[in-house]
Amino acid sequence: MVLFLGAVRPAPSLIRFAHSRLQFSLSNSSISVSRYGSAPFKRFLQACLQSNSANVKTGIQIPAEQSEIIFLGTGTSEGIPRVSCLTNPTKTCPVCSEAVELGNKNRRLNTSILIRYPRSSGICNILIDAGKFFYHSALRWFPTFGIRTLDAVIITHSHADAIGGLDDLRDWTNNVQPYIPIYVAMRDFEVMKKTHYYLVDTSVIIPGAAVSELQFNIIHEEPFVVHDLKFTPLPVWHGQGYRSLGFRFGNVCYISDVSEIPEETYPLLKDCEILILDALRPDRSSSTHFGLPKALEEVRKIQPKRTLFTGMMHLMDHEKVNEDLIKLMETEGLDVQLSYDGLRVPVTL
Repeated sequence: MVLFLGAVRPAPSLIRFAHSRLQFSLSNSSISVSRYGSAPFKRFLQACLQSNSANVKTGIQIPAEQSEIIFLGTGTSEGIPRVSCLTNPTKTCPVCSEAVELGNKNRRLNTSILIRYPRSSGICNILIDAGKFFYHSALRWFPTFGIRTLDAVIITHSHADAIGGLDDLRDWTNNVQPYIPIYVAMRDFEVMKKTHYYLVDTSVIIPGAAVSELQFNIIHEEPFVVHDLKFTPLPVWHGQGYRSLGFRFGNVCYISDVSEIPEETYPLLKDCEILILDALRPDRSSSTHFGLPKALEEVRKIQPKRTLFTGMMHLMDHEKVNEDLIKLMETEGLDVQLSYDGLRVPVTL
């Protein structure tokens, strides 16, 4: 269920907003992700996941009719590299030192993905989370992959690395499109009313100032539909007493910020094809995030066909960790790898 709240706006903006408002159907949609079809498609998917830095620099050509997920960011709130590591005279952090290089897979911005899929009206672009570094991610990947519009933004939680980039959406609503729908839980919307009060109530801004034109839609912990694509919220804990949402669309399950998965959420993960899961560090979990050992434990329990980890800190060296993870395919049949900024994964929705 989605509750449309809109925003409080001055009369001119309200008129324009009313004319441009869209209504979304809440009818049940049957969506599935294929088992990657034929052998050529399997090889194509594997090629997308290979650790070849050239892929990051030039991008992979994907047919316009092919749905895909693009990882816009796969790092922590402060991103990688860390300034403190780069200015440390002892230079003890090889990951951050390597991450300075554009195209290095240890270079990570705030966790976020873009879902792209064809519709009769053209390609639809749905963003999950717009954090502090969103604009930098957009600068890097939108021109590279030919992305211009944002058809909706879905929010997982109200931390700065998930909503800190909402103000930057003004570039789209001022120059590309009249507004952007935002889908957010009520508890997180209440936070936005404080942190981004001028986006919720644009009547408070200085006359003539240009801010993001956002259409707020309240979601609950039940399925909702955005531009013909069904999303099922996956409620998880992101620290004690703090609720965050993952999302299932088709047979893709995305859980970017999690310290514990409640028992009632596991049935929603059944028959998951692609699992995108939080894995902060290589040795242990924190109070708010899975570490790699816990993430692997969850993979064994959920049993997805493929898993891509996200939200990695600077102790997670992309190449070294993936070299260890690939061994799990031989020993346990687990297809698990770290994702990276700019990774494109073809899917069928």
